[in-house]
Amino acid sequence: MSTETLIVLAVTVAVAAFVQGASGLGFALIVAPVAGLLDPGLVPVFVLASMIPLNLYVAWRERASLDLRGAGWITAARLAATPGGLVLLWVIPDRRLGLFVGAATVLAAVVSLAAPAFTPGRGAYVGAGLVTGLTETATGVGGPPLALVYQHRPPAELRATVAVCFLVGEVASLALLFATGGGDVGQLGWAAALLPALAAGAWLSRLVHHRLDARRMRLFVLVFALVSGAVLMLGV
Repeated sequence: MSTETLIVLAVTVAVAAFVQGASGLGFALIVAPVAGLLDPGLVPVFVLASMIPLNLYVAWRERASLDLRGAGWITAARLAATPGGLVLLWVIPDRRLGLFVGAATVLAAVVSLAAPAFTPGRGAYVGAGLVTGLTETATGVGGPPLALVYQHRPPAELRATVAVCFLVGEVASLALLFATGGGDVGQLGWAAALLPALAAGAWLSRLVHHRLDARRMRLFVLVFALVSGAVLMLGV
């Protein structure tokens, strides 16, 4: 990897860590396309491995606001659906899979704009976990379902709970990738090398995360879901 490539990747990781540290979402959406353009071999292990320390930090920082019940249901469903995501990779062409998941994400975000506020229950948690398990394993994008479920909850609760759910999912996805021969140990080295950039972005996020109120957070969630869906549909 050239020095120029390393610098671009470091800046991207720092910006993405800042965004996710402040909002609870966005790291993979920012890093995965850039990493894929710079070196396709970095995806997905590098992205998943980089998110583990970031989500550990966010989960610890916001631990007092964790929705333990919701995280438990989401995680159980997400783990159960992970093998299904691997099956989708085998049976559905990448382009069609991206179109399907992207369209569903955009539709859910549009419906959310008109839907009344709600408090998520077990059905919503399980549904989000199942969809996340399928989409994150198959496409690398798993944030929108969780974000939409928690869009009416306090920002700190969203950040803490999504971080814990992401953390478990990332470990499971990495284990599955390496167990099936789809992982490259060298990508873990690059994730470790860029830890200073990740730490810088995460540290800066602590200066602004408490300033995001519920209204702004919901707007960010809906925009995030719409952009994620569009990225998947366009195959970026």
